[in-house]
Amino acid sequence: MTPETSEISESGAQGAPPVERRLHFLTPLRRAWVPIAAILGVAVQQGENVAEWVTALSLLLRAVALVSLVLVFGLYGFLSWWFTHYAVTDTELRIRSGLLFRRTAHIRLDRIQAIDVTRPLLARVAGVAKLRLDVIGTDAKDELAFLGEDDAGRLRAELLARAAGFTPAEAVVLGEAPERELLRVTPRDLAVSMLLTLSASAAVVAGLAVPVVVWWFSSNPWAAAAALLPVLGAVWSVSGGRFLTEYDWTVAESPDGLRLDHGLLDRAHETVPPGRVQSIRIVEPLLWRRRGWVRVELSVAGSHNDVLVPVATRAAAHAVVARVLPGVDLAGLVFDPSPRRGSRWVVPVWWKGYGLAVSEDVFATRKGRLCRRTEIVPHAKVQSVRYSQGPWERACGVADVHVDTGANGTVTARLRPADEAAGLLHAQAARSRTSRASARPDRWMT
Repeated sequence: MTPETSEISESGAQGAPPVERRLHFLTPLRRAWVPIAAILGVAVQQGENVAEWVTALSLLLRAVALVSLVLVFGLYGFLSWWFTHYAVTDTELRIRSGLLFRRTAHIRLDRIQAIDVTRPLLARVAGVAKLRLDVIGTDAKDELAFLGEDDAGRLRAELLARAAGFTPAEAVVLGEAPERELLRVTPRDLAVSMLLTLSASAAVVAGLAVPVVVWWFSSNPWAAAAALLPVLGAVWSVSGGRFLTEYDWTVAESPDGLRLDHGLLDRAHETVPPGRVQSIRIVEPLLWRRRGWVRVELSVAGSHNDVLVPVATRAAAHAVVARVLPGVDLAGLVFDPSPRRGSRWVVPVWWKGYGLAVSEDVFATRKGRLCRRTEIVPHAKVQSVRYSQGPWERACGVADVHVDTGANGTVTARLRPADEAAGLLHAQAARSRTSRASARPDRWMT
């Protein structure tokens, strides 16, 4: 008898057995790559031994071995697909998988934070898509790979509708919620913004300089090549890789949250859950400021997506943030800089980049001179407030106030006068308590 394990986000209601469905019939092709990759890894590691073994075989035995491997891999992919099912009940999504060791995931619909549809390049050619689910309290994403593109869209709409409280019959016929486009980033603006980013320029210069320096001192081309590979990886992540990921970035508004569509080769369809954004970060690199450009990043508990807008004008970015944080006027925030007395001895020169603004809705801080970063936390999302003061800060009469959010993040108001920081600690705790009591519920399609 095959052992079976069960992973449960939170126990769902027990009722009549739901109708189980299988994934797309092309899924076995994707599953077959798992043993193929393992065999290739062993072959690369034992390259000389494998070459001798293959050479010793006759042509007929080589053909038989190749056909056998294809059949074994194909059978593995088919069986793993055959034993994978999913079903939607009134309260949860169940994913049952495993060939030898069974695994059943019970995902409560009211715990779902986001449902993203991703379409890698080959999947787009085949007409299939991957459904990825962000669930509160879990780090890893459960996924259904692969479904037909139309099936993925319908299942996503059904799950969101049921999470919003619609009946199963209503959820099936409700369909995809309508959307209204708010912002689209052109490829030209994205490319120019990357060229004007100092980190990208520094990575390119390092990519050119490091191998030359290593070759110059070692006179060993292999050492230069070994030094080149990690640098190329870093250069690619901030240049070509980022361009491919953020290509044709579109932000649209719908009843189930802000929808983000992006990607050149791998197309992603993501959703920013309504009311679950813990903090917003506005990034302004030095060379962007003359053009009035900013980058908007966000923190959502349990989600790995941290970009809301890769590049946009300040006015357009503020308009998008206003959809995420209703009622918050970023343009109206007035930042009080850190005092010159005391601060300049704790952080020379850079103390001028620190500032603090507190409004009725948010706690906001600013830091940085070359690359300015503004972090905004709604009062209702503050989990705790801390006061810290080191020996040198105490001698200089300044202190820091740390605000912790639900996304395991911290926003710090640095170098505030000690008396002001002590008062801010208690005032912020009171503001957060009052705001949580009057905050709107985090519900889909409301």
